[in-house]
Amino acid sequence: MKRRMTGSVSKVLAGVLALVLVGGAIGVSKAWAPDRTVAELQAQYAPPPSQLVAIDGMTVHLRDEGPRDDSQPIVLLHGTSASLHTWEGWVTALKGQRRVIRFDLPGFGLTGPSPDHQYTVQRYVRFITAVYDHLGLQHSVLGGNSLGGALAWETALAMPGRVDKLILVDAAGYPMQAQSVPIGFKLAQIESLKPIMSKLLPRGMVESSVRNVYGDPSKVTPELVDRYYDLTLREGNRAALSERFKQSVWGADANQIPRIKQPTLILWGEQDHLIPLNQGQHFKQDIAGSQLVVFPGLGHVPHEEDPAQTVAAVKTFLNLH
Repeated sequence: MKRRMTGSVSKVLAGVLALVLVGGAIGVSKAWAPDRTVAELQAQYAPPPSQLVAIDGMTVHLRDEGPRDDSQPIVLLHGTSASLHTWEGWVTALKGQRRVIRFDLPGFGLTGPSPDHQYTVQRYVRFITAVYDHLGLQHSVLGGNSLGGALAWETALAMPGRVDKLILVDAAGYPMQAQSVPIGFKLAQIESLKPIMSKLLPRGMVESSVRNVYGDPSKVTPELVDRYYDLTLREGNRAALSERFKQSVWGADANQIPRIKQPTLILWGEQDHLIPLNQGQHFKQDIAGSQLVVFPGLGHVPHEEDPAQTVAAVKTFLNLH
């Protein structure tokens, strides 16, 4: 009798194990996501007016729109794991009056990884300078969100003669005090997961990460998630994200922020839990003469979440009607 019971228990356990293995295999198959080439992604994410331009040893995905005779073009820098598409609403509103330039930073979008695998702030500033040189920009309004915001103010300090005005959108710069971090960012920082994460990417994880940075997650559409998901799969981007987190020391140059002399507009989503509003207020205190505009209900990417409301503040700042 005891043997029959033991045998029954063994069969049940074997059945449970089999179900777990089958479930795991199904989960892996759904999350299986190998790299995709630029050629695979280009038709959907780089139609005209996109250009793929050789700059600084990379093929850079860039869009340059608006009047050619604008003596002070607007240059926009996206944040971590984003792309030039994040600025679409702003560009639509501005390009009738101003020349607007945006591009995928190294490690992101279609530009993909840097050939030297360097993602320090200083390396990014050299890259941005190379873009300015390639386009012949001598004057500009430079704006950026999150990582792009940090690179904007660092670039403004590095070449003050070529950056006339500054727009910081939920910008990085001070030591991080995140109240909530997207799960994708957390996993990218775990070294032991790199071999797994280079081949697996659950779409649900990307959706969760995007919803995390919106003040109103209901605004996150399937099409928006698809874009973030697809461009994360661009060959080399996942490894580059992990390297960028390893090489970043946020807040290391915070003592330099008071040196910023350009007229500066600071925009902040009140519901930003990644870089909270108190850091926007810190920028306001440190940058003499700067303006801070806070948007209730919006999160870490207010320019993407509500382009119309946020670009209205930009138009006021730039005296556009």
